[in-house]
Amino acid sequence: MPTLLRKNYQAHIIMINNRKAQLLQRTIISIVILVITLFLTYAPVPGLQQTLVVVSGTELEESLKQLEVKFEESNPNIKLELKFQGSQDMVNKFIDQKNDFAPTVLIPANGVILNELTNRWKALSGSDPFYETPRPIAKTMLVGIAWQERGKVLFPDGRFRWEAIEKAMQFGTWDKIGSGTTNWGSFDFVTTDPTRSNSGQLTLDLWAQSKLGTTPNVTNLNNPILVSLFSLIKKSVYQPARSTDILLQEFIAKGANDADVATVYESIALHRSSQAVTNQGQPYQIYYLDPTIETVSTAAIIRRDVDDFKANAAKKFLDFLTQPQQQAIFAQYGFRPVNNTVDLKSIANSPWNQNIPGAKINPSVQTLQPPNAQIITEIQRTWERAN
Repeated sequence: MPTLLRKNYQAHIIMINNRKAQLLQRTIISIVILVITLFLTYAPVPGLQQTLVVVSGTELEESLKQLEVKFEESNPNIKLELKFQGSQDMVNKFIDQKNDFAPTVLIPANGVILNELTNRWKALSGSDPFYETPRPIAKTMLVGIAWQERGKVLFPDGRFRWEAIEKAMQFGTWDKIGSGTTNWGSFDFVTTDPTRSNSGQLTLDLWAQSKLGTTPNVTNLNNPILVSLFSLIKKSVYQPARSTDILLQEFIAKGANDADVATVYESIALHRSSQAVTNQGQPYQIYYLDPTIETVSTAAIIRRDVDDFKANAAKKFLDFLTQPQQQAIFAQYGFRPVNNTVDLKSIANSPWNQNIPGAKINPSVQTLQPPNAQIITEIQRTWERAN
C-alpha cells in the first residue's frame, strides 16, 4: 500500500475510534444523570424531604387529620405523621423516653404543660428543649355538660354549681336529689384522670377554688377539706378516662344511665353534640363555668433528635396552622381562633350557629389563666393521696 494511502487509512481509523469514545462517554454521562434523577425523585434527601412526627392532645385529632391532607398537598416534600396522647402523658413519655418514635412537634391542650416539660428537661440536661418559643394554635375553655332532663334537676336556675355536684355525690342516687327521679339510678359524674389529662387538672383546680373561696396554692391544696373532697370525687369517678375526647365519646355511648354530668372542653362539647343526638336521641346541655379556665393548645418544636432542616419544615407547618384559612377549620370543630382576624360569626358550618343547647359565642363568665406547673403537681399529689 502506498505510503499516502496508508496514512489516510490510519487517520480514518483514529477518527472512528475517537467518535466511539465520545459516544461511549456521552452514554455513560446520560446513564449517570438518569440514575441521579431517579435517586432524587424516589429517595428522601436530607433538607428536601422531611417527615414530621406531630404529637397532639386528642381534642385536636379530627381537625388535624383534615389539615394534614391540606398541608401535604401544598407541601409535597413534607410528610406528617400524627400521634395523639393525653397532655400529661405527652410530657411524661417524652421526658422518660417511653415513646417508640421521635417527636418533632408537641401540641398539648395547654401551654402551661410545656412550661412543666421545660422545667423538667432543664433539670435533667441544663438545656432548652425547644427550637423557638412555643406558639398558640387554637383555644377553648372548660365547660360542664349534662343530659338536659337531669341538668334541670341539678341546676334549676341554669347555672353550673360545684356544690350541687358535691351534694349529689354525697347523696349517691337521684331519688335523694330531686322528686320524680326514682328510676334514674345512681348519680354519675365523670372527668379525666388528672395524672394524665389537662381537663382533669383544670376541673380539680376550679373545684378547689370554689370550695376554698380563694385561689389554690401549694399550702391550701393540702387542706383536709380538699383532701376529703378529692377523695369523694375519686370514688365517684372510679376509672377516669385518659383524655378528654375519649371521655366525651364514652359519655355519649353510655348515656344517662352511666354518665350524668361531665367536665370537658367547649370545643369537643360543640363538635360532638350531633353525635349525642344520633346515639341517644337527645343533645346534652352545655353549661359555662363561672369562673372557667381558658386553655390554649400550644405547639413546640423539639430539639432532641431534630436537625435544623426538620425544624425549618416544622416552622412551616406551624405557620400554616395559624393562617386564617386553617383557623377557620379549627373553629368548625368548636375551637376559638388565636388569629384575631378570624370572626366566628362569619365562619360557614360554625357550631355556634347550630342551636346547640347552651352554646354561646360570648358567655358572660370570668376567664382565668391555667394553674402553673407547681400547682398542677400539687393537685396531682393530693389526688393520688386521696383514698
